[in-house]
Amino acid sequence: MKNIFVLTTAILFSGISLLGQGIFESLTTSDEKNEEKPSINLGGYVRGSAYGGSEYYDYSNLFGEFALQGSLKKGKTFFYGEVRFIDGLFYNERESFVDLTEAYAGYQSDRFSAYIGNQIVSWGRTDGFNPTNNITPVDYFFLTSDNDDQLLSNFLLRTKINLTPSIELDLIAIPFFKESVYRYDLFSISEQAAFVDAKPIDKTFKNSSIAARLNFELPAAGFSLSYFRGYDPFYGIKINSIQLFPSVRINYIPDFYLKNTIGGDFAIPIKQTILRGEAALNITENYKNQMHIPNPDVSYVFGIERNIFGYIAIVQYVGKFTLDYKELTTPILTDPNNQAELMQYAYDMINYESEMVNRRIFNQQEQTNHAIMLIINKSFAYDLLDARMTGYSNFTTEEYLIRPEISYKLTDELSLSAGSHLMFGPEESMFNYSGKVLNGGFISLKASF
Repeated sequence: MKNIFVLTTAILFSGISLLGQGIFESLTTSDEKNEEKPSINLGGYVRGSAYGGSEYYDYSNLFGEFALQGSLKKGKTFFYGEVRFIDGLFYNERESFVDLTEAYAGYQSDRFSAYIGNQIVSWGRTDGFNPTNNITPVDYFFLTSDNDDQLLSNFLLRTKINLTPSIELDLIAIPFFKESVYRYDLFSISEQAAFVDAKPIDKTFKNSSIAARLNFELPAAGFSLSYFRGYDPFYGIKINSIQLFPSVRINYIPDFYLKNTIGGDFAIPIKQTILRGEAALNITENYKNQMHIPNPDVSYVFGIERNIFGYIAIVQYVGKFTLDYKELTTPILTDPNNQAELMQYAYDMINYESEMVNRRIFNQQEQTNHAIMLIINKSFAYDLLDARMTGYSNFTTEEYLIRPEISYKLTDELSLSAGSHLMFGPEESMFNYSGKVLNGGFISLKASF
């Protein structure tokens, strides 16, 4: 892995070195080029956002935000930056923080581009579920009217090579791991359960990640093939310690795992219809001995997007097939009077329930998992009002989600958004746990400049 990462980094930097003289000359050796005016864009927004009404929290996220955005392009030189200043109430805790959303510099030409810095990269052609997208971590507990606010930037070394006008090779090196934010500590998985902070992954070459994507944009269709090797930004939990006396106490700790992902996607337009698909083979190791590591699986999404009387409708089938699947065996206590057996039974039950939680996290309760997602979007009043309804139903786990939302442009610079997010599921399902924290209504007022 170390050699692969070093080689990827060397390729990127050698490209920059070879082209560096051209960049310098383009800025210094030609009076005509020196007079070229740079393209500068400065802007930002101010937003007030309220999200609340869950079973556990009246105010889940309540904050004010000021964001600055800027980009510059001169010749082949490019940079982009965005910073957010946020203050508010998050799950009953007052917080103020600065979020460097993105900050990267780069070189752009017709054949070659290179970028270094904090970037948000999204791969895949389907909506909502992207099995091939392993680059960008997500803060699932930063709640607003825009789901894209949950995307977190990674420090990336990224190179794009245009092999032909319609074929692009995208190479990414991620020097250090950054995980998604998933607040298991907010869930009441059990009255006896508690969570401790995860142990950080060492920032070494060995623990770095690499990714590659060969993308084709043809007149009749778009498709890509991709590969990822590294730590998954999403993660499971494992037992950190168990206390049986004087009362049962289980301390869990989130933990991360390495995987290889081979994936592909496509989009085929047919008149007013677009057929989309995406699939990924996830390969993991040591999953039989570590409960926080999921089994290898194949995750896939197939969808249809169509304009029906001005309504944009997207229907997607979301599935998963778990490889080397074996059902968990429920422990049995044969002699309640045998203290040694009773104690072993207690440990076995704790391990059994903990493994079941991880299977729910990774949607591997059954060998196959089937779900459907429906999105309906419509604009009204000359595009001033936009209404959207998202529905999701998992037939395997009997979980479902409903998210209605609207946005209205009060002026060119001022917009109002409102809606709700509702998740439901059987007892001990992940939607049942998380819905008690994430359900609620939201409203935001955003002024852009």
